Order: sequence, then C-alpha cells, then structure tokens
Amino acid sequence: MMANVLRAAIVGSTGYGGVELIRLLQHHPQVEITSVISSSSAGTPITDGFPHLHTIVTDDLDAVDIPLIQSKADIVFLATPSGVSVKLVPQFVDAGLKVIDLSGDYRLKSAEAYKTWYKHDPAEEHYLQQAVYGLAEIYGDKVNGQPFISNPGCYPTAALLALWPAVKQGWLDPASLIIDAKSGVSGAGRGLGLNVHYSEINENFRPYKINKHQHIPEIEQVLSDAAGKPVSVTFTTQLVPMTRGIMTTCYGVQSEERTDEDWVRMYEEYYAGRKFVRIRPAGQWPATKEVAGSNYCDIGFAADARTGRITIFAVIDNVVKGAAGQAIQNLNLMMGWDETLGLQMSPVYP
Repeated sequence: MMANVLRAAIVGSTGYGGVELIRLLQHHPQVEITSVISSSSAGTPITDGFPHLHTIVTDDLDAVDIPLIQSKADIVFLATPSGVSVKLVPQFVDAGLKVIDLSGDYRLKSAEAYKTWYKHDPAEEHYLQQAVYGLAEIYGDKVNGQPFISNPGCYPTAALLALWPAVKQGWLDPASLIIDAKSGVSGAGRGLGLNVHYSEINENFRPYKINKHQHIPEIEQVLSDAAGKPVSVTFTTQLVPMTRGIMTTCYGVQSEERTDEDWVRMYEEYYAGRKFVRIRPAGQWPATKEVAGSNYCDIGFAADARTGRITIFAVIDNVVKGAAGQAIQNLNLMMGWDETLGLQMSPVYP
C-alpha cells in the first residue's frame, strides 16, 4: 500500500454511483481503494457485473462487516439506495470512520419531511444533526474538517448551483421559481424497471414523479436558506433517452430589468475561484454533452425584457458532479486538500 494515503471503502460498489467512485478514485493521488462492498454480491468478483474493471479491481466484493471495514479503511463512501444508509451510517460513525453518504438519507434536516417524501423511517436525530450537507460550491467552508458529509442529489446539484446566487442576491422573486429538469437514464440506477426498458425509453421522452419527487424538499431547504425565508418551487422531472446528463431550465421573475451580461458578470463574481462551475458568455447556452464524464457544472442565461423573466440553464453529468465526483470534491474539502484533486479530467466529447 502507498504511504500516507487515505484508505477508502465503497459500500454499494455494484451500482452506477459506486462504480463511478472506483473510476475516479483510481486517479486520486491521496486515496487508495482498499475495500469494495456489496451486500447482495459479497464473495464474487465485481467483474462479474462490470467486466470493464478487469485487472483494475482484483479483489472479490466484501460483505458489510463493520469490524472488517474498520480494519481496512479510514473513510467509507455509501453509494446505496435510500433507506439503507439510515441503518449503516450510525455504525460507521460510531466506529470512528469518516463517512460520505451519497444516498438521500441525511440530506433533509426534518425527519418528518424525509418520512413524507422518501417513504422510509428517518435517521436518528443524533446522527441527522451531525451530517453536513455537502453542496461544495455553497457550503464548502462547512465541509472542511467534518467527518460526516451528506452528498447532494443530482437534480438539486444542478438546480441549486443555477439558482443560489440569484436568490441570495435578490435578483429574482423566489416565489416565481419553476424548475424544468431532464435526466439521462443512468439517474434511475441499475435496477430493472419497465420505465427504463430499452423499447420504452428509446425515441421517447416522459415526465415522472410530478409534484412528488423526493428532491423537491432538498431544493426548497437550500433555497430557503439562500432567501432567508421559506421558498416553494414547481419542480418537474423528465426522463430522456440518453445515458448521462442533467439539464435544468429554471424560470423566474427578475426583481428588476437586467441583461444577459449583467447575469453573467454577477455569477462569474459569485463563483470566482470555484473551478467546477463554468459560466457561459452572454448568448451561449450549455449542453449535456459538454460536461459528460466531468465534474463541471456549466451555466448560461437568457434574460427577457419583454416578460421580465430570466431563464437559467445548468448542465451536469449526473453520475459525476451529481454523485461520485462531488463526493470526491467533498472528500478533498473535508481533508483540507485542493478541491480539484483527482477531478481534473476534461469532459468526454463527443
């Protein structure tokens, strides 16, 4: 094993988020993956499900065994479905391990809201209050030095990076917000389902979970923090026939008339020094292909003097910036490292 590196275990290694963590952490100079874990496939090679990892991950999948993981790792990434981390995180925290949870189990500070939206029993309050919400560009200072980070959802990452500065600066009316979000099929995970069957999604385009998506309270929780008062949004999600990517198109009423150039200038100033948010020049708008495989969020604007509205576009790779990449960015912030460490890849194009 390399000297002076952080030993990492990945729980949920047979999902898309877990496999993306493997891909990205392979290139992190301060991290070594020492355990890949799957409760459903323990004792089998990960290459049974992911042949592309042949010669990259040679150990069999471990079971969820707290003493074993504690002996092999310093930090645990949980890329598990919602409802699983609720049970596992307390054991890892009590074992003295650092934790970054990619599920939604610790994002909402209201246990009642979690139960309502996620339909699972919520985490114990003691652990819920320890979790720091890791939207890196907004709460990065709070992440530094903390042992337990709750990684944001993919849709909220794109929507919040698009809207936080505008709401924080009072440049739009938060009561007017409409978020139209479109995601590639990998956002649904690797599980089988009719809605992600090839013949159902190919050459098709459908909305889902209208007014019921579990990411709504997460978005509202953070925007309420930005506004200093409760904020409600209209949030619509749609599944598009591509593998990776999220595009959020956000609409709001401007507090006063401003140009595209005004919006570009304000966002460039707001995100100055945050290398993973890229603001497009006036008259240019981002596309999902332009961030694929990377940890970037690209943002563009279209102010409409006729209606008084602003349209803000944001695109991310849902598996990277929306999951594994942001988790590693949070790891870097947690450890006091350069937040770009291990994440300096260019988007994959075309």
